[in-house]
Amino acid sequence: MSSDQPPTFAKKEDLPDGVAVYIEGDIEFTRAPFVRTELIALLNQKQPKRLIMELSGVPYMDSSGIATIVEALQHQRRKGNRLVLCCLQDKVFSMFQIANLDTLFDIADDMEQAKQA
Repeated sequence: MSSDQPPTFAKKEDLPDGVAVYIEGDIEFTRAPFVRTELIALLNQKQPKRLIMELSGVPYMDSSGIATIVEALQHQRRKGNRLVLCCLQDKVFSMFQIANLDTLFDIADDMEQAKQA
């Protein structure tokens, strides 16, 4: 990752059955490759049973951002693990609805719900 690229994860939180990552900032074509790299590295290293992506700090996501999250979901499912999205802003949630992906993902309203999903 180049030094001028902001950190992808604002925070990581270990959970009893996995890990939660808090992402801030737009996830679009210039930033999505960095998010993908960090996500895949985290998944390969920790192999969490549950990955929660807390997205309240993501005001915008384009198709490359969605593709990155779909790839993380596929990675988790291949291992028999789960991915839960939570705290999506309306604009980001509508992108998932438009792409008919809102039924493919576990989407929680808040972190407590995500931890129980």
